[in-house]
Amino acid sequence: MDIIEALTAAVEREASDIFLVAGMPLSYKIGGRIEEFNEAKMSPSQIEEMVAQLYQTAGDRSMKKIKDLGDDDFSFAVPSLSRFRANVFRQRGSLAAIIRIITFDLPDYSQLHLPRTIIDVAKMTKGMVLVTGPAGSGKSTTLSCIINEINHTRNAHVITLEDPIEYLHRHDKSVVSQREVGTDTESYVSGLRAALRQAPDVILLGEMRDNETIKTAMTAAETGHLVISTLHTVGAANTMDRIIDTFPPEQQQQIRVQISMVMEAVISQQLIPTLDGRVQPAFEIMFFNNAIRNMVRESKIHQIDNVIATSQKEGMISMDASLIQMYQNKVISKENAIIYSNNSELMAKKIERL
Repeated sequence: MDIIEALTAAVEREASDIFLVAGMPLSYKIGGRIEEFNEAKMSPSQIEEMVAQLYQTAGDRSMKKIKDLGDDDFSFAVPSLSRFRANVFRQRGSLAAIIRIITFDLPDYSQLHLPRTIIDVAKMTKGMVLVTGPAGSGKSTTLSCIINEINHTRNAHVITLEDPIEYLHRHDKSVVSQREVGTDTESYVSGLRAALRQAPDVILLGEMRDNETIKTAMTAAETGHLVISTLHTVGAANTMDRIIDTFPPEQQQQIRVQISMVMEAVISQQLIPTLDGRVQPAFEIMFFNNAIRNMVRESKIHQIDNVIATSQKEGMISMDASLIQMYQNKVISKENAIIYSNNSELMAKKIERL
């Protein structure tokens, strides 16, 4: 099988990911489960040949990076089929690749089960919004839906810094400038600093990887821009702790004050396997009101969960409340509601009371 056949079969099966790993058959992730395409295990030489074809398909991309560093991350499109994001790496001395399937056009946010309150982030004009969750939880798709809404409803200059670019946005009411880290700019920090001189209204930052990026992003938010980014955390309170802990102790109080001033919302998400064999996102949504700003400033982050739980009228929802809703609506099983909750014992008791 060549790489185009593998990509085509993945799209036809509505897979989310393709696995090319020596010693196992070609496999696809469908509805959150990894399924083998056939029984034939692939040898290292077969994988190497398919990876070489992958680089050719991606516009004859150079293989220097994978040869020198052992990792490479890039995106590409196959006309009339789909877009793809590939991560190629070495494992046990042989090449391997995981390829994510990305549709050309974003589906309607309601089909993705995104609440309207998340899409309404597009109406914000300043401050910082974070979309958080584990790898593969759909953060990039949520970000793209927000940018898509801005593009179709506002007259603005949107600059995205991504590694790599996934969804392509065609200019509509807004101008959308998409830059790829490593190709169009050296790093997130250099791209972000340059973006501040490019008359932006909205800056999308693919990931905040270190305190220098976080610091620069918060400065951009302070100067009147809307900055949207991601972190690999689950839960709003954990996200605040994670940001603060990336800084040395002597700077942490200053960062708390900065966060309390610039942060507007934290959206945390997980993809949960559903009863019909698919996956659906569960969300924790926190908007910064005066109570939460004071808690961050005064280092009382452990109290944030209580505010989220009692602020549903403001559009907030806790992760556990989201899971209970999905369980009551017969979308997910009791077991998965417990597994993906923040406190499994407490969730089990809540479900028993229902």
